[in-house]
Amino acid sequence: MVEQFVGTWTLTASENFDEYMKAIGVGFATRQMGNMAKPDLVIGVDDAGLVSITSKSTFKTTEIKFKLSEEFDETTADGRKTKTIVTFENGKLVQQQTWDGRKTTLEREIQDGKLTAKCIMDDVVAVRTYEKGA
Repeated sequence: MVEQFVGTWTLTASENFDEYMKAIGVGFATRQMGNMAKPDLVIGVDDAGLVSITSKSTFKTTEIKFKLSEEFDETTADGRKTKTIVTFENGKLVQQQTWDGRKTTLEREIQDGKLTAKCIMDDVVAVRTYEKGA
């Protein structure tokens, strides 16, 4: 159920994120900001099943709203315009972004009370870990 993801999550660890940003084509200056940002993720679901994921940091706030398994247009924090679809599979929220013939996958799941976001581009994998706020 998506409900287990609902809440405010704070980034506590980030592994290999710079390599991931390089793999998706993010420029140096934006990567520097991306590496310094410690975003909070705010995840909600309304009565109609519309899911919202807001990433808030001192640099930028981005929000996506979607229904599971329905494709939508997304402008990512680094400015890519993607066709995005989010599905719920095996307890994970799986977000696939496609742009310019390329594809990246973000898998979010809850493990031991923490939210892990695995960012996958070709053979590059970054893992970001969030803990639930008060």
